Amino acid sequence: MNYAPVPDTPSPGIRDQIIDAADAHFSRYGYAKTTMADLAGAIGFSKAYIYKFFDSKQAIGEAICSKTLAIQFAAISAAVAAASGPHEKVRALLRTAVEQCLTQFFNDRKLYDIAAHSRAEGWASSETHVAQINDLLANIVQEGRAIGAFERKTPLDEVCRGIMLAALPLADPLLLQHNLDQVEEGLPAITGLILRSLAP
Repeated sequence: MNYAPVPDTPSPGIRDQIIDAADAHFSRYGYAKTTMADLAGAIGFSKAYIYKFFDSKQAIGEAICSKTLAIQFAAISAAVAAASGPHEKVRALLRTAVEQCLTQFFNDRKLYDIAAHSRAEGWASSETHVAQINDLLANIVQEGRAIGAFERKTPLDEVCRGIMLAALPLADPLLLQHNLDQVEEGLPAITGLILRSLAP
């Protein structure tokens, strides 16, 4: 293999190039079946040079997953911001979170598998995404409580944990793939249940 010439000092642009090439490779062949040697061959750099940027295949997967989940969270945040009132914001959060997972599942299954793997293995990218969703949800619940739309007796962390667990089968990439036939009827049912539980 003839590797492309590379600079002595690692460049941020090359890091992005590695991420983009790995993203394309994972999308075609899958994360589990790809090795660092495969990536080196696909990118045209030596394996040793790639290790200057990433200490493992997981680190590259983390970077791709973080990028993907950041896009998803931006869409969820935008939908919540556009909704009027706390009830609609809860609906927007749940609906958009599920829609984002479904879009990825059907449009880029290999990338979806990385997200599911990330969730199963507790990668930092996935944990950060869940924490961001939880913070967004907590803000919505606090907004609802402030105007008397939601009950105030239950501790906030307990409320958010309960909502997250209730939505998990449809909003979590690890579980959604096993519940695709439940989305159409299940999401309105779960949303209704959550909103009733929040009532004052």
